[in-house]
Parts: sequence; structure tokens; C-alpha cells
Amino acid sequence: MHSIDHSRTSIGGIGRDRIARLRETEAEAFRKARPKSAAKIGNGLPGFFGGVPMHWMNDWPTPFPILVDSAKGATITDIDGNRLDDFCLGDTGSMFGHSPPPVARAIRRQAGRGLTYMLPSEDALAIGPLLQQHFGLPFWQIATTATDANRFALRVARAVTSREKILVFNGCYHGSVDETMVRLVDGRPVNRPGLAGEFRDLTHKTGVVEFNDLPALEAALRGKDIACVITEPVLTNSCMVLPDPGFHDALRKLTRAAGTLLLIDETHTISTGPGGYTRTYGLEPDLFVLGKPIAGGVPASVWGMSDDVATRYAAYNLTKEPGYSGMGTTLSGNPLQFAAMRATLEEVMTDENYLHMGRLALRLHAGLTGVIDRYRLPWHAARVGARVEFICAPGPLRNGGEAEAAHAPDLEAAIHVALVNQGVLIAPFHNMMLISPATTATQVNRLITAFGAVAARLAA
Repeated sequence: MHSIDHSRTSIGGIGRDRIARLRETEAEAFRKARPKSAAKIGNGLPGFFGGVPMHWMNDWPTPFPILVDSAKGATITDIDGNRLDDFCLGDTGSMFGHSPPPVARAIRRQAGRGLTYMLPSEDALAIGPLLQQHFGLPFWQIATTATDANRFALRVARAVTSREKILVFNGCYHGSVDETMVRLVDGRPVNRPGLAGEFRDLTHKTGVVEFNDLPALEAALRGKDIACVITEPVLTNSCMVLPDPGFHDALRKLTRAAGTLLLIDETHTISTGPGGYTRTYGLEPDLFVLGKPIAGGVPASVWGMSDDVATRYAAYNLTKEPGYSGMGTTLSGNPLQFAAMRATLEEVMTDENYLHMGRLALRLHAGLTGVIDRYRLPWHAARVGARVEFICAPGPLRNGGEAEAAHAPDLEAAIHVALVNQGVLIAPFHNMMLISPATTATQVNRLITAFGAVAARLAA
């Protein structure tokens, strides 16, 4: 008698044949609802390599990317007139909704005054104190993306510690920072697969350990040769992993003992509160990075440093050889960023808005969990503030290795397209959903209902 290998016949407890049928029928329904989009983008946008302006636009699991006509608040409308409740929200870039009114007003005001001139505007006078108030650190710089901000912060960390190595957690996400593109395979650090044109073994200068593994972290820091540990407070990019109780306290204690700086990247966990996970849970980073939503959708990011790091960096600059620092881009710190960022910090990232977002996120998390329990699916839901995910595997997950194993691309893709056909958009790369200040209880209820309908079909 031969046993059945269920991993070959099912994904996430659902038969592969059933998943394939769902995706096929939903893909056809998607096409039928979008004849104009199919004609204009079905064969790719002319003039663009791969038919899209950015290669990852082809990673959406729909038959072709949705061609957007407009977006407002928490709703997207495509050129065929299909309206979608948007829970992707630009994968956090529009976490506060599309064109928040205070930001839209600030952009209109600044547009008549110039868009970039390599000099500060009066809005910059307000932003420094606002960043201090929101996030606690005393000294700040502006960049255009979180990737840039992380790169610059890591340069400072290496400069002030005179150390070359950094340490990341397996499964981390820090944009396209080269040094963070490593992973663990059978306990051994290797370059992540798929890196285009990468000619270096990144593991020579980057260590990698599992999230929540304090003994491994302590061992990696023991040599006192690590300049910086860079981490998200919660792993967010491949099935959400929450920190164990006491993990962040131990991380801070171990890094300080080793003379290693701690960089907290809040780009995705800013969903936690107006000061991010850092302020909500009292973290004490040496360096802090926030990108994506900081200017309400206008490309911008910030990075901050503690008083100690700033003092050491100022001393370093007095002794280093003159020349280009390798940090900074011409369009960073432009007045359009200042205007949008000031409006976001003053009028959008408010306690009132976060209270609304958190309340609806709790409702969404409970609703998704209820559906999973009702159909006895081997799945779970996770949440950090206004950010919610359903994960097609049992949980909770404790590290990046478990998160990678829990990822179910074929199943997730079928669910994604089925939800789109019911008027709901979630993030394409994982099952992430965001609540914005503009999101309504009705939209959350529609998402829960749509998710329940898809789950019922899969579990039938």
C-alpha cells in the first residue's frame, strides 16, 4: 500500500486541480469585464520592455495589469468602469488613501511655486520638528525612496563604527538594498536567487540569521565586527512574522553590548501608529528609516539618527577625505516633497485616523479568521496595526524560513483574481490588506464576504 504525498496533490489544504479550475474561470471573467483594458494593455504597453513601465507590474496574477482610470480615497476605477475597493493601496505607498485632501491641496499650492530647486522651502522649517515629534530621533535627512534611505543610513553606520559587515534577518525586506539580498538555505547564507547582474557574493559582508532566534543573533554579534543590524519590527514581505515577546528588548541589549548599531526600517510597519511600531512599543533604534507613505503618495523617504550617532558622524566628517559621499540624489529634498510631507505629518498621520484604521483592521482580522475557522482551512490571519494578511498555512509563523515555506503562490494568485472579480483588490505579491482613513466599514464587510465566497468554493 502506497501513501499519498499530499504536498503534490494540494496546496494549503486545497487540491491543485481545484485551484487551477478556479484560476482559469476567474481569469476568463476578468477578461470579459475589461474589453477596453484587454485591447490597450493585453499585449503590453508599447515602447516598454516587457510591456510595462516597471517589470514587477507583470507580477500581478491577473491576466494583464489593471489599467487605472482614477483612484480616490480607498477606491480604484479602471478604464472599463470597474470599481474596486482598494486594500492594496500601492503596497503601502497610498496607505492613507489615494490623494488625501490635505496632501492634494499642498501639491496644488506648491505646483505654482516650483517643483525642485535644490534649496529648502518654508515647509522644511516645519518638517524637522514634526519628524522629531512623531518618531523621537533628533536628527533627520530626506531621501526619495526607502531603498535610498537605507543605503545612506548603512553608510553612516559603517563610517561611525569602522566596521564593514551588516546583519539581516532571513526573509527581511529593505527595498532593493544590495547588501540585504541574502537568505538562509539549510542554515547556510547565500545570495537570494534571481538577482540581475549581481557579481558579488553578498554573504562576505552580510550576515543573516532567523528572526526571533536570539541564540543565533548573539552568536553572530559575538565577534563585535557587525556595524549594524537592519530590521523591520515585524517581517512583512513574505507572510507576516510577529516578534516573540521580549525579542526587541533582547535585540537592543545584544546590539548595544556588541557596539553594533540598530536600524529600524518602518516602511511597512508604519501601519502600527503615528510614530510607527517604534513609538508604539518603545523601541530605541540608533537609525530609523521610513519611506512610501510619508508624503501621502509623493515619492519621498526620511532617515533619522540618534544624538550619539549624529555626534560620531559629525566627527567622522571632520576627518574623512574630501569628496563625494556617495549619499544623496538631486531630486531628494525637493519642495514638492516638503509640501506633501508636511501635510501628511500634520493632517493625515493623526491619532484620530489611526484609531479608525485600527478599529476596522481588527474587524477585518476577526472576519477573515471567522471564515478560515468556518471552512476548517489550515490557514491563519495576522495583523500589525492597520495591516492584515491571510496566510494559507497554519500559524503563527516565527521566522523567515517558516514564512517562505508558508507562501503558496498558485493558491494565492487564484484567490487574488477571484477577489478582483468581486470588486476587491489586495496586494499582488502576498496577501496583504491595508486599512486607510478613507476605508469604510462597508468596504471591510464586502472584503470579508468576498473572501468567504472564495473560501467556500475552495473548500466545497
